[in-house]
Amino acid sequence: MQLLLRNGNFIFEGTYDEKDVPKAAGLRWHSIVPKFWATSDPRIAARLIDVVDMAPEVREAIDSGIAEKTVTAELSRATEADILIPAPEGLEYRPFQKAGIQFTATHNNTLIADEMGLGKTIQAIGTINLDPAITSAIIICPASLRINWKRELEAWLTRPMTIGIAQGNDLPIDADILIINYDILDRHIEALAARTFNIAIVDESHYIKNQKTKRYKAVKAIVSNTERKVFLTGTPIPNRPKEGFAIFNLLDSQAFNNYWRYAAKFCNGHKNRFGYDDTGSSNLGELQTILRESFMIRRLKKDVLTELPSKVRQVITLPTNGLANMVKAEQKKVKEWEDALKAAQSRIDSLAENKDSAEYGKAVQALNSLVKVAFTEMSQVRHETSLAKVPYVADHIKEMMNELDKVVVFSHHRDVADALEEALADFGPVKHIGGINDTKRDANVQAFQNDPSVRVFIGNIQAAGVGITLTAASTVVFAEMDWVPSNMTQAEDRLHRMGQNDSVLVQHVVVDGSLDAKMAAILVAKQKVIDQALDDEPQALDDSAVMGAIFGAKEQAIKATAKREADAVLTADMTDENVADIHAVLRVLSDLCDGAHATDGSGYNRMDTAFGKQLAAQSSITKRQALAGKKMAHKYQGQLPADLAQKVFG
Repeated sequence: MQLLLRNGNFIFEGTYDEKDVPKAAGLRWHSIVPKFWATSDPRIAARLIDVVDMAPEVREAIDSGIAEKTVTAELSRATEADILIPAPEGLEYRPFQKAGIQFTATHNNTLIADEMGLGKTIQAIGTINLDPAITSAIIICPASLRINWKRELEAWLTRPMTIGIAQGNDLPIDADILIINYDILDRHIEALAARTFNIAIVDESHYIKNQKTKRYKAVKAIVSNTERKVFLTGTPIPNRPKEGFAIFNLLDSQAFNNYWRYAAKFCNGHKNRFGYDDTGSSNLGELQTILRESFMIRRLKKDVLTELPSKVRQVITLPTNGLANMVKAEQKKVKEWEDALKAAQSRIDSLAENKDSAEYGKAVQALNSLVKVAFTEMSQVRHETSLAKVPYVADHIKEMMNELDKVVVFSHHRDVADALEEALADFGPVKHIGGINDTKRDANVQAFQNDPSVRVFIGNIQAAGVGITLTAASTVVFAEMDWVPSNMTQAEDRLHRMGQNDSVLVQHVVVDGSLDAKMAAILVAKQKVIDQALDDEPQALDDSAVMGAIFGAKEQAIKATAKREADAVLTADMTDENVADIHAVLRVLSDLCDGAHATDGSGYNRMDTAFGKQLAAQSSITKRQALAGKKMAHKYQGQLPADLAQKVFG
C-alpha cells in the first residue's frame, strides 16, 4: 500500500483486499477508469501516515496542507487585519471588517457568516474595492434588499461602476454591477448564464437551502459561471445541518460532493421504519472545523463588541411592490402641500414691507392654518401607508427571526400594532400600547425578558418608549416613525440599558419614495449628530494652540523679568551726572532730527523720533528712562560731539 500525490490529490494504491483501508480513512472511490481511492483533504490523508508507504514529498504536502488549513481556520475567526483597503473619504472599515475582506481576498469562494449587524454587505463591497480586476458583479438578494444594496454600493464603492436593478422583465444586463432578486432569476436565466461576471455575491444565501427548488437551480446556473463567489448569511444552517449542504456544495463541491455521506456524518442520518431520517445532527464540531478550514468566516457580536458602537442604525428601504399606487398618491399629496405652502409664503413676502396692514395679518394666519391642515393630512397619509406595509414589515421580521432569538418592534398607531401582532403570531408576541394597565404591561415585559417562547415584543413608541426594560433583545425594528427624534431615541433605549451586553441594532423599515423614507434618513442623520455631541466616546480636546500661547506668554514673562533685573543692576550704579549726560545726548540728537525714515546722519530715524524727542523735551529723566535712552542713542553716537560720546559710551 502506498499514497501518491497527483494534481493536488492524494491517491491510494493497493490491492482489492486492501480497499477497506482507504474507505475507513475517508477517501472517496472514483469509479471512472482508471478507478482509484483519493482525497484532496490533507487531514484525511494524514490518517494513513502510519499505515501506508509514502514518499517524503507526499508527507511534506500533507504537513503543509494541514498547516494551511490551520491558518485558514484561525483567519476565519480574525477580528483585525493589517491590510490597506480603499474606502471613500469619510468612511472606514472596522478592524474585523478588514479581516473579513482579507479572508475573501485569499479565497475564490467565501461564506461570510457573521452575526447580524456586523456589516456583511460592507465587507462584500470592500472585496470589490480591494481588487481592481473585479469590473463586473452580480448581486442576488431578496427583493426587499435591492434598494439597500444600491444605496450601500453608491456610498462605499471607490471607483466608478454602473449599477442596475433588475425589475420584472427589465434586466439591465450591461450594468457593471447587476442587482437582482431571487424571485425573478428563472425568467432571466438564459441571459444571466450567458454573461461571465467576475464575482457573484449571494445575499441571505440560506434562501437556497433546498437543492430541489427552481431558486437554487437558477442560482447554481449563474454562479457556476463566475470567477469568484461570496455568499452572505448569518444563518448558513437555519434549523438543522441538512439545510446547509446546498450552500456548502456550491462553495466547495469537492469537500461537500455527496449528500448521503454528509447526512450520515453530520445529520445523524439513518434508516428507520419510515425511511431515511436526516433531520438530526452529529459531529457538529468537526463540521465547523471543515467549514472554517475551507471557506467560512464567522464572528459574533461578542467577539468584536469593543469595536462596535453602542447602537448601529440602519434604514431598510422596501421596494414599492404592491404599494406603488399608495406611494404615488402620497407623493402627489406632498407636492400639493408644498405648492400651497410656497404660495402662502410668497403672499407673506409680497406684503412684508407693510407688516401692520390687515392683509399681512390675514396672510400669516392663512399660512398657519395651512400648516396645521397639512400636518393633519400628512399624518393620515402616513398612517394609511404604515398599515398597508404591515405584511412587508412582518415578512422582513420573520426573515430576521432565522438569526435572532428575540426582537422588539415599535409602531405609532394601535391598529398597526394589532396587525403586526396577528402577522407575527408564530413567535409568541406580547404587546404594550396605550390603555393596557400596569399589571398587564409588567407581565408582558417579564414574559418577553424571561420566556424563550415569547420572541417578539410589540410596543407603541409613546406608551412603551419609557419606563420599561427590554434587554432580552438587542435588535429593534421601527415599523413607523415619530416626528420627534428624542421619542425614537427613548424607545431605542428600552434595549440599550443596564444589563445589555450587545451592541443594539436599530432598523427603520420604510417604503421607497414614501414620507417615512425621507424622515428616516433625516432622523438617523440627526441622531448621529446628537450621539456625537452627547453619547459617543469623547475625543481629547485639541489644546495645542492654547498650550502654545500659554508657553509663549510664559517665555515672554521670563524674558521681561530678566530684563528688569538686568536694568535694575545697571541703573543701581548710575549717578545723577550719568543721567544728565545721557539727557544731553538725547537733546543733541533731537535738535538734529528731521524725522527721516532711516539713519541718515540727521538725528533719529522715524522709528525712534517720537520717543527720543519726548525724552529730550522733558526737564529731567529718570534712571530707567536714561538707560532706555542710552540703548536707543547708541546707534547714533557718530553724530555726537566726540567728548560727549566718549563720556556717555566710553
